[in-house]
Amino acid sequence: MEKMKFSVEINAPASKVWSVLWDASSYPLWTIVFAEGSRAETDWQKGSKVLFVDNSNRGMVSRIVDNIPNQFMSIEHLGGYDNGVEDYESEQIKQWAGAQENYTLKEANGTTNLLIEMDLSGVDAKMIEYFENTWPKALQKVKELAEK
Repeated sequence: MEKMKFSVEINAPASKVWSVLWDASSYPLWTIVFAEGSRAETDWQKGSKVLFVDNSNRGMVSRIVDNIPNQFMSIEHLGGYDNGVEDYESEQIKQWAGAQENYTLKEANGTTNLLIEMDLSGVDAKMIEYFENTWPKALQKVKELAEK
């Protein structure tokens, strides 16, 4: 099982980091490093469906596994999404089925450690390399936004 971990220390309380991560107004500001026009269509509640889409209305269908405000968010990726069509069967999409993305926030003395853990079992080396290059940029954006 391929697990990737990325973390950053942010000089802001966990509640501010949480807001930057999940508020509709700030989510696109840090996820732009993954795709132009990134947005999440969801209520972020445990058990809820999430559509992670870009400017072309393509992306992923996922589910909120757990949500403990200001502490932990777990997302399970289920399939692909393309302009209203959910895809759970194509080979490219199947590699993502069941992959999890976890966000853990730990605050101490006004500083928050944000840890991202991704379970990438079955994901090809090209995607792993993409995340190794992109997550540090995304975390830097989260840090910048939260420290404003």
